[in-house]
Amino acid sequence: MAEDIQQKLEKYRTAPFDARFPNQNQTRNCWQNYLDYHRCQKALDAKGVDTAPCDWYKRVYKSLCPLSWIEKWDTQREDGTFPGKI
Repeated sequence: MAEDIQQKLEKYRTAPFDARFPNQNQTRNCWQNYLDYHRCQKALDAKGVDTAPCDWYKRVYKSLCPLSWIEKWDTQREDGTFPGKI
C-alpha cells in the first residue's frame, strides 16, 4: 500500500477530480483536504504509524488553497482558535 501511495505522489501534478466537489469553486475541496490532512496526521501519530499516506492530502490542499489561507489556518491551530474539527 505504501508503494502505491508513493507512486501516486511521484506522478502527482495537480489536484485530481473529486466527485464530492463537482463545481468550479474549489473552496470546500481546499478546506476538506486541509482538515483531512491534519486528521490523518493526528490519527496516525496516535497509533505510532508512519504518516506518509497523509502527504496526499497535503499536496492536494497546497495546490488548491491560497497560501494566505493556509498560513491563517496554521496560526489559528497554533493559537487554539481554529474553527474546524481536527
